[in-house]
Amino acid sequence: MNAKIIISKDKTISRIDNRLYGSFIEHLGRAVYGGIYEPGHKTADDMGFRGDVMDMVKKLNVPIVRYPGGNFVSGYNWEDGTGDKAKRPKKMELAWQSVETNEVGIDEFQEWAKRAGSEILMAVNLGTRGADEARNLVEYCNSETDTYYAEMRRKNGFDKPFGIKTWCLGNEMDGDWQICHKTPYEYGRIACETAKLMKWTDPSIELVACGSAHMFMPTFGEWERTVLRECYDHVDYISLHNYYGNPNDDTAAYLASAMDMDSFIKQVAAICDEIKAEKNSDKTVNLSFDEWNIWFHSNEQDKQIKKWQVAPPLLEDIYNLEDAVVLGNLLITLINNSDRVKIACLAQLVNVIAPIMTETSGRIWAQTIFYPFMYTSQHGRGTALEAVCECGGYTAGGKENIPYIDSAAVISEDENELAVFVVNRYLDESCSIDLSLSGYENYRPVQHIAIEGDDLKAVNTADEPNNVVPAEKSVSEGIILSPHSWNMIIFKEAQQ
Repeated sequence: MNAKIIISKDKTISRIDNRLYGSFIEHLGRAVYGGIYEPGHKTADDMGFRGDVMDMVKKLNVPIVRYPGGNFVSGYNWEDGTGDKAKRPKKMELAWQSVETNEVGIDEFQEWAKRAGSEILMAVNLGTRGADEARNLVEYCNSETDTYYAEMRRKNGFDKPFGIKTWCLGNEMDGDWQICHKTPYEYGRIACETAKLMKWTDPSIELVACGSAHMFMPTFGEWERTVLRECYDHVDYISLHNYYGNPNDDTAAYLASAMDMDSFIKQVAAICDEIKAEKNSDKTVNLSFDEWNIWFHSNEQDKQIKKWQVAPPLLEDIYNLEDAVVLGNLLITLINNSDRVKIACLAQLVNVIAPIMTETSGRIWAQTIFYPFMYTSQHGRGTALEAVCECGGYTAGGKENIPYIDSAAVISEDENELAVFVVNRYLDESCSIDLSLSGYENYRPVQHIAIEGDDLKAVNTADEPNNVVPAEKSVSEGIILSPHSWNMIIFKEAQQ
C-alpha cells in the first residue's frame, strides 16, 4: 500500500505548550505508596522517593503532573498531608475504598516534582469542601505574606513558597460517583466564587474548570455551557476527560479511537467559543485534557480487591502492542489540536493505568505505552504543522472513512529538527510513505523509530521487559510503515 503525507512550512497549527505532555499522580492504588514513594526500597532517596522510578519519569520529560486527584480530591483535607508525619491522621478514603496514611502530601509532593523536573497541576476539593479551603491552600503553597497559612508552611520547614501556578477547580463534579457531585449550576457557582478567592490570593495563577467527566455523559454540552456561563471570566481552561479501550476485541475499531478524541476536542472548543460570543468577550478559554489514557484491562480484577487496604493494587492495566499504537495515535491527535489543547495529562504515571510499573520492594519496567509517550514528549516540542494524509480508508465499529494513515508533524524551536509521527492502521499490510516537505526540501530523514510486531497482544512484564521495545528502522530505502504500527521519523537539514 502507498500513502502521501504533505507538510508545508507555511501551514502551522500552533506553538505547542510543553504541558501537552503532562501526567497525573493520584492517591489511588500504588501510584504513591509503592510507586513514587517507598522509603524501604533499595533505590530510595533521603525523602523516601524511589530513585529507579524517578529515573524513568525523567526519561518521559513530563513538564507538569496533576495532583492529588482525581476522585480522591473530592473528599480530601489538604492539611492532613502537611507538617509532622507522626501526627498525620490515617483516614478512610471513600473514593477508592482504601486507607490513606497521609505519609505523602503537598509538603512531600512539591519536592518530588522539583526533583523530577516537573511543575504541579494542583487540584482543590470542591466536593466536601469549598472556596475557603481552596484559598487557604493557595496561600499555603504560594504566599510570601506574614499570614496564618504562609506561616504554617514556614513552620513546616518550607520558607520559600512552592510556586504552583496551575490549579484544577475540583474533579468530575458531574459524575454521580463523585463525592458531593453537583448539578451544572451548583458547580458553576462554586467554581466561580472559588476562582475569585484563589486569584485574589495569588493573581498569577491559572485555573481549570471541570468539564464533563467523559464525552458520553448525559449532560455533556449542557454542563459545559452552564458552567462557563457562570465562571467564564474567572477561569482559563475547561477540562476534558476520556479513556479508551478494546473490551470487545475489535482491533480495527480500536485503532480509530483517536477520531473520538478529535471529535470531543472540537465539540468542547466550539462550546467555549459559543459562550465567548454570547458574552462578547475578548478572552479565549482553552482546553485541559487532564485525564486521558487507555483503561479497560483491569476492570474485572479490581472487583476482587478487598476494601480498606493501604495502597491496594487498583487499576493496574497491563498494556500490549495495540495499546501502544492507539496511545501514540492519541498523542498525534493532541498535537493536531494544540491550538486549543494547552494542557494534557496522561492518567496516570506509575502503576495505576501507567507507562511505568513497579514491584513493591522490587523491580521496575516500562510498559508498551511508555515508548510512544517518551518519544513524542522528547521530540514533539516546538510548532505543530499541518500534516495532510492522502490515503485510503475503511469502516469499523460503526465508523466510516477511517483513514489508514494518521500523522502529525512538529518543527523544533530552533528548526533543527522536523519530527513526523505516523500511525499505520492497516492490520495486515505495510505502507510506503511519500513525504512532501514544502519549505523543508533540504531536510533528510536521519532516524525512523517504530513500535511494531506480529503479536498485537504482546506485553512487557518484570520477567520479560523487552517483549515490546522500539525498533530502529532504515531510512536509506524510503519510509516503510509496518502493519498496525506507530512510527516517528526525524528529519534534519542536510549539511551544505
